[in-house]
Amino acid sequence: MTTTTAPAPAPAPALSVSIERFPINGTFTIARGSKTEAVVVVARLDAGAHQGRGECVPYQRYGETVDGVAATIAALAPEIAAGLDRVGLQRRLPAGAARNALDCAFWDLEAKQSRIPAATRAGITTLKPLETAFTLSLDTPAAMAHAAAGAGRPLLKLKLGAPGDPERLAAVRAAVPGARLIVDANEGWTTAELPGLLAACAAAGVELVEQPLPAADDGALAHMPHLVPICADESVHDRSGLAALRGRYDAINIKLDKAGGLTEALALAAEAERLGFSLMVGCMLASSLAMAPALLVAQRAQVVDLDGPLLLARDRTPGLRYEGATVYPPVPALWG
Repeated sequence: MTTTTAPAPAPAPALSVSIERFPINGTFTIARGSKTEAVVVVARLDAGAHQGRGECVPYQRYGETVDGVAATIAALAPEIAAGLDRVGLQRRLPAGAARNALDCAFWDLEAKQSRIPAATRAGITTLKPLETAFTLSLDTPAAMAHAAAGAGRPLLKLKLGAPGDPERLAAVRAAVPGARLIVDANEGWTTAELPGLLAACAAAGVELVEQPLPAADDGALAHMPHLVPICADESVHDRSGLAALRGRYDAINIKLDKAGGLTEALALAAEAERLGFSLMVGCMLASSLAMAPALLVAQRAQVVDLDGPLLLARDRTPGLRYEGATVYPPVPALWG
């Protein structure tokens, strides 16, 4: 009689959390303010010889702080040691930055342990290189036109949401007549001024406008012509609020920090497509570790905005490979 020994169960992961800072190349300005560095929280899961990592960016707009998110993650160490896994995490934490870092760390760890890439585990046959937008910080019309001309990118995302936006649009379009343009107002426009600003966007050949109105006011979008397709950003986080956006928006911007990780982001993308929304996949100001899992969702998006590392003075090593406007899939040493 031959006996076999069952393989030992995989050790429960040990969780550690760190706060990391990456200087921005200059100053990054949107309608809500400026920053000179990207501050991220990294969750790390160690299980024997294998390690999984995930990165998130706490966002004050949603009531998150760096210290608070780091503490929320760290408090789960005993539960993870006792067996909390990625599936249980979806119920344990709400959508947001903390769950994103842990969810992506679980995906990375699972890929390392199984030797099956995260993309394959997500049902994606091949990860393709993608063209990403390049973001221009909110500035004067002349400064934004100069930045647009110097960027040399086929797809530019203009941060707007302040007086003088029509002049900014006209100046940028004159500087780069052949570039594709998208706009992000970051909730900076009002219902009264929106028709005129959408007309200015249409005149400049803008292809998409992100979150023109505050999320609390976006019901008005259902009652006005969309001269340019309108994309929800701050108005959408996970699947729970998606159905209410029909008639208001033409597209949604999926960010892992809002959705609470890759698990929900993939499900959100599928549900949004079922409801007829176009997809944009975006990012916060963060390193390549945050962009890498988002690239899986971006494979099905019409607009990709994963340029966070391009706006930093330095990225982590190894990072994603960018060649001009093209971003390539991550190497396993980075993530997945």
